[in-house]
Amino acid sequence: MSDLSASIRACRLCAERFAQTETAHTPRPVFRGAPSARLMIAGQAPGARVHDSGLPFTDPSGDRLRDWLGLENEAFCDARRVAILPMAFCFPGYRKGADLPPPPVCARTWRAPLLAQFPNIALTLAVGGYAQKYHIPGAGGVTETVKRWRDHLPQVIPLPHPSWRNTAWLKKNPWFEAELLPVLRARVAEVMHDDDPD
Repeated sequence: MSDLSASIRACRLCAERFAQTETAHTPRPVFRGAPSARLMIAGQAPGARVHDSGLPFTDPSGDRLRDWLGLENEAFCDARRVAILPMAFCFPGYRKGADLPPPPVCARTWRAPLLAQFPNIALTLAVGGYAQKYHIPGAGGVTETVKRWRDHLPQVIPLPHPSWRNTAWLKKNPWFEAELLPVLRARVAEVMHDDDPD
């Protein structure tokens, strides 16, 4: 695990691609987890603030996600129990002010060998379309996939991205907060307390 993590952190596969974006940034892989982790958060890719901090979900999206999960920051940041493994480990940059999609080469290169290092995952949260297409065979659009969240229990729960840009989506889909969130929080609590390292 340590050798693989070091190789991922040293990865420069997308250096030329990132240099050509509006942000002209260098790669900075951001992920976290230990083989003992029971909960995996599979997101899209770090945003600009996470790129700057080097810590997953240190932005308003992270605040909303922690609220959805019913987790305090200390538990959320416990790598022994929570693995945060986005589909691409680096901030993809901007084009015309919008986030670029995660480069597919990242998942092709690193995802399978990294996931093999996490044998204890009991619940995967597939956050956003890219993660859902990888972790849920036959996944369609985000709304359709999240509406069918019951089909994937207890191992996977699909979620929309917790970005502020999805506030309108949340208002249009009140079933998400009324029906899915209580089950999500209960399942996260169950997984987090199974085999508690303390």
